[in-house]
Amino acid sequence: MGSRPIQVIGITGGKGGVGKTNVSVNLAVSLAKMGRRVMLMDADLGLANVDVLLGLHAKANLSHVFSGEAELRDILLDGPGGIKIVPASSGTQHMTQLSNSEHAGLIRGFSELAIDTDVLIVDTAAGISDTVVNFLRACQHVVMVVCDEPTSITDAYALMKLLERDHGIDHFRILANMIQTPRQGQELFVKLSRVTDRFLDVGLQYMGGVPFDMQVRQAVRKQKAVVDAYPSSQIARAFGQLAKQVDNWPIPTGASGHMEFFLEQLLAGNQ
Repeated sequence: MGSRPIQVIGITGGKGGVGKTNVSVNLAVSLAKMGRRVMLMDADLGLANVDVLLGLHAKANLSHVFSGEAELRDILLDGPGGIKIVPASSGTQHMTQLSNSEHAGLIRGFSELAIDTDVLIVDTAAGISDTVVNFLRACQHVVMVVCDEPTSITDAYALMKLLERDHGIDHFRILANMIQTPRQGQELFVKLSRVTDRFLDVGLQYMGGVPFDMQVRQAVRKQKAVVDAYPSSQIARAFGQLAKQVDNWPIPTGASGHMEFFLEQLLAGNQ
């Protein structure tokens, strides 16, 4: 393995509208503020949101890497706090038809980038499509973002059931988003745990909650991460706490801790 071990975190939620991309962006920027070198992959094929959220303009994406028009490092966008963004969007469909040389080239490209990366955050699409599942099964940690809506709980459960049944993923970290009080977040976690304890053989870990804050909407209008636009807000403090927690998660040793392993797993799932 040519690269060094890195943390690979998949952010997902089952349903749309739970604030997944906002969580991905603000967690990435908060980790960067702590001095971590962060890469954020926009893995939402239909609605590439990360660049829009931050007012960035992607001139090229992964499809240009596959066609040989660009090198992987050429498509990276510079985000706030020094984070690097991979605009995967429309290019990622091509992962299903990669030739052996393209496959090897992609892994080599990511391996080179891994030298300058401590954490890779993968922002998945909503839903439980094959693409979402393939990205998540390649990650070391799966963060399930839920909010206080019945459909959020049922969709998160459906995704966990699929990942456990078909891919043996049995550990999930739960993040309650847009909560009114800390207690509401705990109650959401308990609600989800009751169902998984009864029907699934998985372990859930509560990460904490992110408060509902109108400043998120204002930050989106400004096309900035809320932790940058309103650094002293309650929500920015919450993301700071989450980033500290993530920074203490174990990094797998051996093959599974490397960028090449993430790519190999991802590509294997797309065959």
